[in-house]
Amino acid sequence: MSDALKKTVQEAFNEPGCATNRAKSAEARKKGCAKPLTPGAAAGGCAFDGAMITLQPIVDVAHLVHAPLACGGNSWDNRGSASSGSMLYKTGFTTDLTELDIVMGKGEAKLYAAIREIVETHAPPAVFVYATCVTAMIGDDIAAVCKAATEAFGTPAIPVDVPGYAGSKNLGCKLAGEMMYRHVIGTVEPERVTDCDINIIGDYNLNGELWQIKPLLDRLGIRILGSLSADARYRQVAVMHRARVTMLVCSHALIGLARKMEDSWGIPFFEGSFYGISDTSEALRTMCRMLVERGAPEDLMDRCEALIAEEEAKARAALAPYRPRVEGRRVLLYTGGHKSWSVVSALQELGIEVVGTSVRKATETDKARVIRIMGDETHMYENMAPKDMYATLKAAKADILMSGARSQFVALKARTPWIDVNQEKHEPYAGYMGMVDLVRAIDRSVNNPVWEDVRRPAPWDAPRDAPRPATGLRPAVAPEDPAPGPVNDPKDFEDC
Repeated sequence: MSDALKKTVQEAFNEPGCATNRAKSAEARKKGCAKPLTPGAAAGGCAFDGAMITLQPIVDVAHLVHAPLACGGNSWDNRGSASSGSMLYKTGFTTDLTELDIVMGKGEAKLYAAIREIVETHAPPAVFVYATCVTAMIGDDIAAVCKAATEAFGTPAIPVDVPGYAGSKNLGCKLAGEMMYRHVIGTVEPERVTDCDINIIGDYNLNGELWQIKPLLDRLGIRILGSLSADARYRQVAVMHRARVTMLVCSHALIGLARKMEDSWGIPFFEGSFYGISDTSEALRTMCRMLVERGAPEDLMDRCEALIAEEEAKARAALAPYRPRVEGRRVLLYTGGHKSWSVVSALQELGIEVVGTSVRKATETDKARVIRIMGDETHMYENMAPKDMYATLKAAKADILMSGARSQFVALKARTPWIDVNQEKHEPYAGYMGMVDLVRAIDRSVNNPVWEDVRRPAPWDAPRDAPRPATGLRPAVAPEDPAPGPVNDPKDFEDC
């Protein structure tokens, strides 16, 4: 690891805006925010993967991976971030280094040629160049190549010096924000500014979730000036320094960027969530209050309260038919980050009991919110191996598991309904109407008649002398399922 990268990583670990870091000694902060990774163990993604997750939703930029083909191919488009315009971000660009390129030292020349081809063919507003393990270890200076290409072609080439071996996926998210702070934010001035301009950081418009919020902001006259990186354009990132307030959604990953923007340009930030009726309303209230404090019209708060009253009434009316069908159901939630508490809060509003929630990649503030919402820390889990998840589903008599895609097989083994609430999901659940969509999904899954058949014991499980009903199936309680087979590493799950 280069000295420059080591320094960047150390600065990320010493983040003063993090409540956890503030409670540590200077020596403890140097050790970082997470346990060292175990070589050969699946750890939910590398630093390069985290950087891609954070920046790829900038939709009009050409994202160029400087690496052998597999680094670009295996990590490409691993989230359902949606775009309302350019689709260039869906095109995979890679220098496709071969062994000969590496041995003969042709990596930098090939990178320069790739940037030139992209600029001439696609004319993007910028090219993001991602370092990877191979190119970082052989010493390719992507910063120097990007500088030369920018001067030659007139299009910004931005070095994203976050190779995979730098650390975890979450660290990669942090460092991606740092790259934007160093090379992009503040490089362009907006054509106009208003007193109601905001930044949204840490939202990725998964399946169009931002579009469930933007109409609410439009009705209040609030403009999303800058975004990192939900349905964002390069120019939106470059002008983020002129916003009045920043809303931070995924605080564990990008609180360092929000804090630096406050220090450099005086932009205050707050942490909020658009999951659930109450949390959406609270986020809108906080946003409007902070904008008024910074010069927005004072009637903004009155208009905000009127909007909240109207939207809450509509949402609760839409939820009324579903409440009797989901009320009292028991849910095990296995996700991470801010969803550890925001989804819990949303479910409890509907009378659904949360028997446990994971707090992986959650900040101390996130954990404190979980304790406040659930009453204690008894049902908080850092990591949960498949066998433990299976046991918890059975012991808690959970009616449904809500998690990421790789946990669905545990739910199937436990004969329990499952809903995807992580990055791979195909439905948006943000905002008021997003809550209605989530309840529909819960009702559709929990009350599906297939589960009655799945849980019924097979005819061949009945004793030979047991009387059989006319259907050929005996109406008895199913025998206890055996525990799952080989147990995977508990870290082998998706991130927030």
